[in-house]
Amino acid sequence: MSETSALSTREKILHIAGELFFRYGYRAVGVDTIVRETGVAKMTLYRHFPSKDDLIVAYLERVSEQMHAWLDGAIQPYAGDPRRQMQAIFESLEELVQSPQCYGCAFLITAVEYPEPDSPGHRVARAHKDSMRERFRALAGEAGARQPEILADHLLLLMDGAFAAARMFGIRNPGQNVAEAAALLVEAAVA
Repeated sequence: MSETSALSTREKILHIAGELFFRYGYRAVGVDTIVRETGVAKMTLYRHFPSKDDLIVAYLERVSEQMHAWLDGAIQPYAGDPRRQMQAIFESLEELVQSPQCYGCAFLITAVEYPEPDSPGHRVARAHKDSMRERFRALAGEAGARQPEILADHLLLLMDGAFAAARMFGIRNPGQNVAEAAALLVEAAVA
C-alpha cells in the first residue's frame, strides 16, 4: 500500500469517526459502527488507530488545530487591536453556534463522557481548553484588562456556554447573543 493511500484511508477513518463522535458522542459510537460507516476492515482501522482511545485522541488533536486556525482567522483582520480581536472571536462564535453543523464542543463532550482526568481524551480536551484560556489571557493582557486572568476565565466560560447552548437547543439557541455578552465583559474589564 502506498503512503498516499494509507494516508487517505487514515484520513477517511478520522473524518467519518469524528463526525460520528461529534454528533452522537464517543461512547455511543462503537468500533463496529465506525467500520460500517467507513467501509474499512476492522484490521485496517486498528492498523491506523490501535485503540478507540487513539482514534479519539487523534480526532481531538485535529479539532484543536482546526479551532486554533478558526480563531486565527477571526482575529487576523484586527491585528494590533486586541480588544477588537476578542470581539471578533465572539462574533465568529455567534455564527458558528447557529450553524446546523454545530453540535456543541467536542472537548466539553469529551469531559462529560470521560470525566477521569487521566483518561487520554480528557487530557487532550483539558490541554485544548488550557490553550484557549491562555490565548484569551494574552489578548486580555494586551488590551489592558486590569485582571487578564479573570477576563480570560469569563470569556472561556462564555464560549463554553455558547457551545453547550448549541448542543442543547440546536440552531436557535441563546448563543445567538454571545458577541454582545462578550462585549459587555470586555468593556467592564478593560474600561
